[in-house]
Amino acid sequence: MAPAGRLPPSIPSASARIVAGRPSDPCPLNDNCFHCGLPIASAADYRARLDGAERRFCCFGCQSVCSAIFEGGLQGYYQRTPEGALLGPPPEPPKDVEIFDFDEVQQEFTTCSGDIRDIHLLVEGIHCAACVWLIERGLQRVPGVQSANVNLAARRLHLRWDNRRSKLSDVIRALAKIGYSAVPYDPESAEGVIKKANRAMLYRLFFAGFAMMNMLWISIALYSGANRDEFRDFFHWIGLALATPTLLYAGYPFYRGAFGGLRAARLTMDLPIAIGLSVTYAYSFYITVTANRIGEVYFDTVTNLIFVILIGRYLEGMFRHQAVSATKRLMELQPRAAIVMREGQEQMTPIRGVKPGDHVLIKPGYKVPVDGIVIEGHSAVNESMLSGESVPVSKSTGTQVSAGTVNTNGALLVEVRTTMQNTTLAKIIRLVEEAQSSKAPIQRLADTIVPWFVLVTLVCATLTFFIWNARDFEVALMAATSVLIITCPCALGMATPMSIAVASGLGAKHGILVKNGLVLETLSRVNHFVFDKTGTLTEGRMSIAHMHIAPGAVAQDVLRSAAAVERYSEHSVAKAIVAEAETQQLNYRDAAVQGFQATAGLGVEAVVAGQTVLLGSAEWLTRHGIALNAELQAQAHELEAQAMSCVHIAMGGTHLAVFALADKLRGDALKLVTELRAAGIAMTLLSGDRRPVAEAIARQLGGMEVIAEVLPQDKDQVIRQLQQRGAVVAMVGDGINDAPALIRADVGIALGSGTDVSVESADIVLMHNELDKVRLATSLSRRTLRTIKQNIGLSFVYNIIMVPLAMMAMVTPLVAAITMPISSLVVIGNAARIRTLFKKQ
Repeated sequence: MAPAGRLPPSIPSASARIVAGRPSDPCPLNDNCFHCGLPIASAADYRARLDGAERRFCCFGCQSVCSAIFEGGLQGYYQRTPEGALLGPPPEPPKDVEIFDFDEVQQEFTTCSGDIRDIHLLVEGIHCAACVWLIERGLQRVPGVQSANVNLAARRLHLRWDNRRSKLSDVIRALAKIGYSAVPYDPESAEGVIKKANRAMLYRLFFAGFAMMNMLWISIALYSGANRDEFRDFFHWIGLALATPTLLYAGYPFYRGAFGGLRAARLTMDLPIAIGLSVTYAYSFYITVTANRIGEVYFDTVTNLIFVILIGRYLEGMFRHQAVSATKRLMELQPRAAIVMREGQEQMTPIRGVKPGDHVLIKPGYKVPVDGIVIEGHSAVNESMLSGESVPVSKSTGTQVSAGTVNTNGALLVEVRTTMQNTTLAKIIRLVEEAQSSKAPIQRLADTIVPWFVLVTLVCATLTFFIWNARDFEVALMAATSVLIITCPCALGMATPMSIAVASGLGAKHGILVKNGLVLETLSRVNHFVFDKTGTLTEGRMSIAHMHIAPGAVAQDVLRSAAAVERYSEHSVAKAIVAEAETQQLNYRDAAVQGFQATAGLGVEAVVAGQTVLLGSAEWLTRHGIALNAELQAQAHELEAQAMSCVHIAMGGTHLAVFALADKLRGDALKLVTELRAAGIAMTLLSGDRRPVAEAIARQLGGMEVIAEVLPQDKDQVIRQLQQRGAVVAMVGDGINDAPALIRADVGIALGSGTDVSVESADIVLMHNELDKVRLATSLSRRTLRTIKQNIGLSFVYNIIMVPLAMMAMVTPLVAAITMPISSLVVIGNAARIRTLFKKQ
């Protein structure tokens, strides 16, 4: 009963369906489904007699759901559905819901009190209050269900049930019976610990912003002359009331970082910020409480500093720990349960309970749960999530399968060879985690200087206080405060993050997503690029490169018949043949096709216009008694030597053609490689594919080092070896198998069309999938690094001039508070100049 979305105006109103829901109504005369209100196809003939009237439906799902609703006495649902509402057919129920009955699986989602369990289910198909009524009333009839409360806005069901009387799978099936698909909802997974931390930072940011805006009016009043009349003390106390909670709540992260650094015997950037805020606040507090007429208050400085610095902290926090979610997505590839054959019976078993030697049944469309050897069956397995290669790999008795891959068309019986902790997928996960922990972040130049800067600031402020204290305490306190305020490391602290923020924004505008700002420093020093092949330098999909036709045959006729047959197949080879027919605008859909059959790993056959058409391997044709054309066979051998996949076509018992399929180069790959080579940058092509395939691609690109037939878990070792030889390495990839290498590299660059794991493991993502963006990203990094150095230089020039003036008591805290943000504005203005970079490209 999922919403159908926006439908064409020609679809009639569903009001007829609602009226027809009344038991006394006759059979509706329109062509709309009684349950969902959508039009009924002419070929559909789904009927049911309900409450004495015959009702028509658009599909078997609507018929079954409606019958279940009436059988349960819940037909009031149709009167509660809003007038004119169009529903979609019921969503497909989840597969293998029995896995949710295992305690090992439930512990991730449920809270337990003995056998009484509590869970939140994410329910697909909820669209209005009538759905809420139907679900809550329907589940009341399920034994053991104690409460069922639906959150309409969040599409979630809060369920409490007795696990002794009903299993969770029984409840999910009961929902499916009335037209809803439900799966457990994990709030930790959906929101994430990192998001919660960023949300807390956002609350502090909003609080500081509110205080800063209100403090602005007080500052305007004081700077406009109110500091010289009877309202002076009143405004000071109002400022104190605003600054105190801001310092304690919004400024808490700085104090926590400062004290944490001190406990670890480190001087961090948080320490001078905390000291500057504390001394400024303490001095202002002293002026307010004592009603001193000499000094000024700087509560506005406190709130402004907190607000500005929190903005930078929040933006940095948004992109922190990206690899945590990448690792989680890798783990999600691992199925939670497997179908184990025991005494000839299928038994759903938690994956942790599967042991070496067990026989596991893998049905078509299911993920492979374990590493093992096929002992029965024939199929093709999609290994792209591990190998990155686009063509499904044929699997038969004696071949190996890996956890996390997907079985496409045939059933396989697999003997388990390793435990879950030792699968190829598990090894990749461990490599990602190891690379995360071993990859040291590039220390900013400012970070190296800050501890000494802090020390010098404290020494200067202390000396200033003691020198001037011999003359006047007030002057000493103001001079020391001026030193701390004027040397507040905001300009120095913003030198790097402001440049990175501008560069990141400019990159995002041009399709270059910089997820880790520090990497911009490193990218400018990269002298070795490593490229994945499939999906990075190539398009990642098969297409017909050559068609060799036997004498006497017409190429278009052969292609038309081949496409007519292959349109019934989901294989990547079939899609390439159909796509070629579409490109040539051949009318293959009108061809009458009968008796289509597919044999995994060999080929397909069908009858087209009275002729038997065979497509597949040479062995496939031989099995059907067809003599192979010697010339076509020789051409096929040559093409296969060039790393192309060959499909043999026979029609009417005669071998007529060979189609060669290959993965095409990206249009901008050659341009990028040529420019990098001209810049003197070394390049390596790294692939898990066969060496002839990789070398053929390298030749098309003008030649480069080729490292082929590399296992997924070995790719990051190649990067490590290059780094040990002194290379600063950038890795460009798009597959899950590239994730460890992307993290191991000094700079990881992923294409936006790649897998979620590769995108989240990378430092830079090319959102528009244009390889030329690699060159632009390199230019952006060099400009950013140059700007960072300029900003740090400007910050030091400012401090070299202003600190001596403050120590000589020639600068009051008020002047210091004014000049300090000016230095920050200069840094911001210089960083903003980065935006002009791509105007020259």
